Amino acid sequence: MVKKNESFKPKQENKERKRGSSWGLIGALVAVAMAVVVAVTVSPMTVSKIGSLINSNNKSCQCPSPQDSGKYKGVIEDCCCDYESVNSVNGELLHPLLQKLVTTPFFRYFKVKLWCDCPFWPDDGMCRLRDCSVCECPENEFPEPFKKPFLPADDLVCQEGKPDNAVDRTLDSRAFKGWIETDNPWTNDDETDNGEMTYVNLLLNPERYTGYVGPSARRIWDAVYSENCPKYPSGEICQEKKVLYKLISGLHSSISIHIAADYLLDESTNKWGQNPELMYDRVLRYPDRVRNLYFTFLFVLRAVTKAADYLEQAEYDTGNHTEDLKTQSLVRQLLHNPKLQAACPLPFDEAKLWQGQSGPELKLQIQRQFRNISALMDCVGCEKCRLWGKLQVLGLGTALKILFSVDGQNQLSESLQLQRNEVIALVNLLNRLSESIKYVCEQGPSIERIMGRQISDPSETR
Repeated sequence: MVKKNESFKPKQENKERKRGSSWGLIGALVAVAMAVVVAVTVSPMTVSKIGSLINSNNKSCQCPSPQDSGKYKGVIEDCCCDYESVNSVNGELLHPLLQKLVTTPFFRYFKVKLWCDCPFWPDDGMCRLRDCSVCECPENEFPEPFKKPFLPADDLVCQEGKPDNAVDRTLDSRAFKGWIETDNPWTNDDETDNGEMTYVNLLLNPERYTGYVGPSARRIWDAVYSENCPKYPSGEICQEKKVLYKLISGLHSSISIHIAADYLLDESTNKWGQNPELMYDRVLRYPDRVRNLYFTFLFVLRAVTKAADYLEQAEYDTGNHTEDLKTQSLVRQLLHNPKLQAACPLPFDEAKLWQGQSGPELKLQIQRQFRNISALMDCVGCEKCRLWGKLQVLGLGTALKILFSVDGQNQLSESLQLQRNEVIALVNLLNRLSESIKYVCEQGPSIERIMGRQISDPSETR
């Protein structure tokens, strides 16, 4: 099992790439969340009844008025923005932009290593739906420029003279020097091992319910929390460890929301739809999980805005000139929108972390813990869950890299350099979180009211 606070040593990967049957693996923290589904018995009639009530109460698809917005008001804990501003700017600006951005050719293709041995225990996961398998891209489908060699990692130029415990809040105005291929110190996958990686069209492999259940799925989340990201009693956790816990909890909440939002209601008729009861049972009934979702969203948003100069100059080349211009335009709109800057100029203040003499050591400890979490994604026994887990953990690791980028010795700050795959993962993660925020904002109050009445009325059964 993963040893707490120690780096992992994965065993040699199987070069023969055991494909598994068509049930394969899947998207990672998503997989973990699948375990959640096991404990919930959902009545199709109940789900249908709740869904119809929600739809009738939210025809305008707008967030409730402030007086109806419930318990989520004021400044979000450990952040520099309030719930009302986040809901407003996400609904009006961020969500529509991100929905367009992730459909562009550059952001829809993700490079991933799906055939990995679990470094901690035998892979015994089971997934019973055909929707578990991943549709891979034939080589002639993904963009030709993606096949070009990357710049070597030793082309990096370091910015010297800054102590590692003083966070540089700005980035080099001429940051982009070409896509590189080098490993992210916060994540486990070897990004230089192209022979073991394949391109996947994310639009053809949506994050949704897969039926991945049982001890294998539960064991992953258990390892994530108990071994690498424990929830300490109040007052017994430093700020940095608290941040790690809240990031994982927020990501877990987002995954659960997407499973509930795209759920197989009737396997015999292949009927898909929303499962409000699952949404309530897994997320909405726990206010801290909702708060952690907002925190994670703002953390990732801060990373994107901090890397604005780099991302604006990056090459979004897929060989389709029209689409590439569209991508560049959408990226600029995301990075330099006055409404976003006015509503939430500093989503999260990373400068307050890693202070004091223990800062460097603490950073290494938390970095090892996050790498352990990243390695656990290879233990997800559902292909599509593994895909989305790897993507979203890489996206979160990229956000950590942007906000806390230092060299391996924790002595000097580095000029920012990102892999193309990291940028793809980062933007897709922000979109996933944005979708979850929008869902909670628009439908959360209605679901809570309906479920509250159902629980209090003994005539209503679940």
